[in-house]
Amino acid sequence: MPPFTHPDRLALEREWLSLIRRQLPALAAARDWPIALDHCFARVLLDNAVGGCWYDAIPGRPAYRHASDAQLADAVDLARAAMAGTFDLAAANARSLHWRKARKG
Repeated sequence: MPPFTHPDRLALEREWLSLIRRQLPALAAARDWPIALDHCFARVLLDNAVGGCWYDAIPGRPAYRHASDAQLADAVDLARAAMAGTFDLAAANARSLHWRKARKG
């Protein structure tokens, strides 16, 4: 596992897991989001945090444990923004799917 410098890395990881496993799925139906499962939220948020397929930028699995502090913090910020209604999760999902389709060729 890579060394991390974020002073609250464990708190950041706990928040990430809470966001993708509980908080975002609980809002999915009411917000009419195109995704509702935890692994889909993780894919979309991490892809958008790194600007492409996360597995091209993060060297291991589970991704949140191997992401840099900055990558994970960016993904958490996007999740918070989605909850606040200031990040378009549908558009982010479309970008994520586009990156993945383009990567496959």
